[in-house]
Amino acid sequence: MIGKYRVVTLCGSTRFKDYFMNVQKTLTLDGYIVISVGLFGDSEDDEWTEGTKKMLDDMHKRKIDMADEIFVINVDGYIGDSTRSEIEYAIKTGKGVTYLHPID
Repeated sequence: MIGKYRVVTLCGSTRFKDYFMNVQKTLTLDGYIVISVGLFGDSEDDEWTEGTKKMLDDMHKRKIDMADEIFVINVDGYIGDSTRSEIEYAIKTGKGVTYLHPID
């Protein structure tokens, strides 16, 4: 497995910081290169403004471009508008999509 690492970008609401950290750890130990969010705006960062959110949403799509697939952190099935947009983008660009919790 050494040298054959798949790249995965984590997507989901930043309110689930603990889940992001746990999934990042698990996937890293499973041999993935993990790309995550830069800020947890819904949880603790004061820098979060509407302009920053727009930039970060666009930046996250560039992170999806760099990945082989995305991993959606959909705690209790929750998928917000930004995450839904990222899933649609990933599918449109041919990326695999995996969910933390199965979707209906």
